[in-house]
Formats: sequence, structure tokens, C-alpha cells
Amino acid sequence: MPRNTRTSGSKRRTLSIGGATYDLFVRLPADIVAKHTKEGTFALPLGAKIIVKEIIECCGGGANNTSVGFARLGCHASFEGVIGSDQWGEKLRENFRREGVNSECVTVVEGEVTSFSIILSGSSRERVILYQSGTNRHLHDMMFNKDIMKRVDWVYLNHIQEGSCVIQDDIAEILSEKGAPCLTWNPGGHQIRKGMSEKDNAHMLAHTDLLVLNKEEAAEFSGAATTEEAIRVLLGSGAGIVCVTDGKNGSVAGEGTTLYRCPVAPGTVVVDTTGAGDAFGTGITWGLLSGMSLPEAMKTGSIQAASVVGTLGSQAGLLTDNEIRQRLKTSALVVTTHSL
Repeated sequence: MPRNTRTSGSKRRTLSIGGATYDLFVRLPADIVAKHTKEGTFALPLGAKIIVKEIIECCGGGANNTSVGFARLGCHASFEGVIGSDQWGEKLRENFRREGVNSECVTVVEGEVTSFSIILSGSSRERVILYQSGTNRHLHDMMFNKDIMKRVDWVYLNHIQEGSCVIQDDIAEILSEKGAPCLTWNPGGHQIRKGMSEKDNAHMLAHTDLLVLNKEEAAEFSGAATTEEAIRVLLGSGAGIVCVTDGKNGSVAGEGTTLYRCPVAPGTVVVDTTGAGDAFGTGITWGLLSGMSLPEAMKTGSIQAASVVGTLGSQAGLLTDNEIRQRLKTSALVVTTHSL
């Protein structure tokens, strides 16, 4: 069980560290997608002028998603990251205000573009994401506010840019102190490619209460051939709980010598998978922070992810604490237990 979890008392305090992105969803007409999409590709004819079906603007980015998710679940949620002084940055800040997310640790960079994505979406869940990292790459130790991290109960470290990995030393230092917050870590691509044995990564793992990866990331990060082996190796690194998600196959988590398997929530309708991993990570973290057992927390993650993939965008489907508790009561999810 993670350190310092609380089941009652004052509002639980969370801090999400990482990126915020403004997303522009472009839904293409079905006939265009059918005509020009081949297996494994998403192609559009050069020189064509295509009337799109719909354009939807929404907020995204890993730390943005998790902070909003925690706020809706009743936490005193904070976000720490970097945005620009442009229209996209202002819309992100407005979303924080609307959702009740504390943004005192947001750094605004003048004259630069906020991170944004253009997501080309087909009628059968095909998608291509065009991404500009923008100001997200400016998160580093000079802008990292360590004081707020010392005041929260749980930190969620989302994907960060390569240049931002320098903050890992500061995070690990705080986590090694007495009374430190718990940590959920969802490593980014640069960290994954370096592997779990790299010095900074090994140091972080030793202080990680919950490590969340998808199946492909777990294999690359650990160097293991199977998911079970990856979980076993990563637990051996010092991580308290290791959870691996696998899309429609659900999730697998290890704690101590026990392995848990949780399926996808029954009846899940997939409209868009953007933000599914963030939703799952938010749900399972909130469950643990609320004092739930790991199997119950995994169910919470699955329910949260199922709600998000049923809508377009990464935040529209995020549930409140009352909604998720009610769905837990009526859920047919069964978590199976195995020896690890």
C-alpha cells in the first residue's frame, strides 16, 4: 500500500507535473476516409479541398488531463507546467479556472506558441495526431516550483520532454524526505528509451508508489519479453505498484508477489481513445489515494477510461467522485488474482 494514503479528513491535495496542450479535432467525412485510408495508413489526396464533418476544440496534454481529472474527483488539484501567452494558453488557463484546478505554478512564456495538436479523426476511430511541443519543452529546474510539491499528498509525473528530465533530481530529492508525498509516474518517450537502469530513472523508480505504462512502453523500459516479466523486473527496481495497460485487453498490475488482471468495463463504446491512459492513471491513483485496495483502484481506472473513450477529446468524459462511486457499486468488473 502506498505511503500516506488518507480515507478521510481534508481535501486530498494532488499535483500534476508535465504538459498542457490545446487540441483541435478535425472529423473527416466517411467517404473521404474510406476512399483514401489503407491498412496502417491515413492518406489524403494532395491538392484536394475537403469539407470536414466537424471541428472541435478542447484541452489536453497529460498533466492537464490528470489535474482536471483529480479536480472533478474532489481533490484540491494543482497543475505545474509551461504555456505561452497566446490564445491557446489563455484558453488553457480559462479551462483551469472553470475546472477548479490551482494554476499558481503555471509558467507563462511571452512570445512563444503553446503546445497544440491537430487530430485528424475518421468515422471508425482512425486518427492521426499532428503535434507541436511548443512551450512544453521549457519545463526545467529553473521553473520547477519545489515548494508546492512538498505541500501535496500525491504527485502525478506525466510525460515530459527530453529537456525537462533535469527536474527528476529535484523530484527524487523531495520524495526521499520524511513525510514526502506519494508518486504516480508515467514516463515519457525519452525516459522509456533510456531504460529503467539509467541512473536518473533508477533513482525515480526507487521512489515511485505507482508506475503506469502501456504494454509496449513496459517492454521497452524493462527490456522484458512479457508483461508479467516486465512487472516483476520493475517491482524489483523498488516501485511499489506496477500497472500495465493493454487497450481492449484491460490492465495488469503487480504488487508484492501478487498479480491482478482487470478487464475493460463491460459495454464500453469507443468514440476516441485520446486521453484514455491519463484517465486510467487518474482513476487508479485516486482510488489508492482514497484508501481503496489495488483491485478496486484498478476498477476505478477502467471505469474512468471507459467514460473518456466514449466521448471526443480527453476531458469531456472525466467523471466526478459521486459518479465514479456509483458506477463502482453497479459495475460487473471482476479482477482476477494470480501469483507473480
